[in-house]
Amino acid sequence: MAYEHIIYEPGKVARIILNRPRYLNAQSYRMLEELDAALKEAVKDPACGCIVLSGMGRAFSVGHDIGGTEEDKQYREQHGYVTKTDLTLFEWTEGMRKLYVDFQRVWRNAPKPTIAMVHGYCIFGGWMVVAAMDVIFAAEDAQFLPGFVEYFSVPWDIGPRRAKEILFEHRFITAREAYDYGFVNRIFSAETLEQETMAYAERVADNYLTNTVWVRLCKFSINHMEETLGLNTEIEASFNNFCLMTTMGARSMAKPSQGGFARTDVAKANLALSRPWLEKAGLSK
Repeated sequence: MAYEHIIYEPGKVARIILNRPRYLNAQSYRMLEELDAALKEAVKDPACGCIVLSGMGRAFSVGHDIGGTEEDKQYREQHGYVTKTDLTLFEWTEGMRKLYVDFQRVWRNAPKPTIAMVHGYCIFGGWMVVAAMDVIFAAEDAQFLPGFVEYFSVPWDIGPRRAKEILFEHRFITAREAYDYGFVNRIFSAETLEQETMAYAERVADNYLTNTVWVRLCKFSINHMEETLGLNTEIEASFNNFCLMTTMGARSMAKPSQGGFARTDVAKANLALSRPWLEKAGLSK
C-alpha cells in the first residue's frame, strides 16, 4: 500500500509516523485507514518484534479532522464516507463504528507489542489512538485532552472518578498528570523522548522475537482481564450514546478558531485556572 498520510518504516522495531504536520496530524479518513494497514503490515512481518507510533511535527495528533481538506473529502466520497445527510443513519453509524471503534479494538489486540510516543498535543481522537496502544511514553511538555468520543476508554484509562473530574470541567491534563493517573507509563524530556522510547522498544522487540508465544499470551491475558471486567461492553454502550448525542444535535461545537468539536480554547483556559492546584500537587509539568 502506498502511504500518503503516514510514514511506515519496517524493521525489528517498526515505526509508524502520523504525517500531516501542516494540520498537526489531524486524523483524516485516509490517515486512519493507512494506520490500520501499516499496523497489519508490521504484524505480518516476521522480523518485527515491536511497533512504535508517533507524530511528525509539533504535535502527536489534534484528533478528528472535522473540516477536512478537499482531498480528504474526495477520499471519503470514493470510499463510502460522506456526511450523514447523504447516508442513512445506519450507514453513517456503521462508518463511524469502523473508523473509531473497530479499528481501535483491532489495534489494541494486535499480537505484537505497541508503543505510543507522544509529544505536543494529544486531543480527543489522538487520545483514542494512543489508548489502543500497549505502552505510552510522553514528553514532559505533552498535553492530553480526553473527551466523550466514539471509543470512550477514558474511565478505564484514568479511573471513573478522575474521568468525571476532568471531563466535567473539560480541560487539558499535563504529561505529569497523565503519568500520575496511570495513563502514561514514562515521561522524558522532549530532547530524549525518541532515544529513550526506541531503546525500550529495542529491548521489547528482542524479548518478543526470543519469546514470541510468552509475550503474545501475556498481552492477550492482560487484555482479556479488562474485557472480562466489561471493557468491550462499555465501549459499545458509550459508542451508541455518542451516536445518539450526535443525531440529537446535542454535541457542543465551537468555531474552528476556538477549537471546534474539542473546544480547545475552553480546555486551555480551564487548565490555566487549575495551575495553582496542579503546582501544589506537583503535577503542573
